[in-house]
Amino acid sequence: MKKSTKISLTVVAAMGMAACNRRPDPCEAATYNDQACREAIQQGGYYYHGAWVPMMYSRPYPYYYDSYSRYVGRGGTVHAAPSEAYSRSSGGSHGSVGRGGFGSTGGGHAFGGHGGS
Repeated sequence: MKKSTKISLTVVAAMGMAACNRRPDPCEAATYNDQACREAIQQGGYYYHGAWVPMMYSRPYPYYYDSYSRYVGRGGTVHAAPSEAYSRSSGGSHGSVGRGGFGSTGGGHAFGGHGGS
């Protein structure tokens, strides 16, 4: 196997592993959940399977809804987690350590910006 092929396979494998650990942001167009998005904006984060994920959204709710609507209008597929996934369970609290994922979830709005359209 050529060196470039080995590097490509390593990058693809790493990206696949990162995607498995990603918490779906309820305000991202591809993983949009209306109720969870509204609450996340109001509360400065969201629970995902009982773990608190702190997130600062720099824009008001209509921005994220419009982004989702444009995405769907262009034929985008939404893979939203069920609403139960965003509820606080007995094991989670505001003090739980939550980490953002990769891409727009981790860096997009954690410090005031939104990586979306």
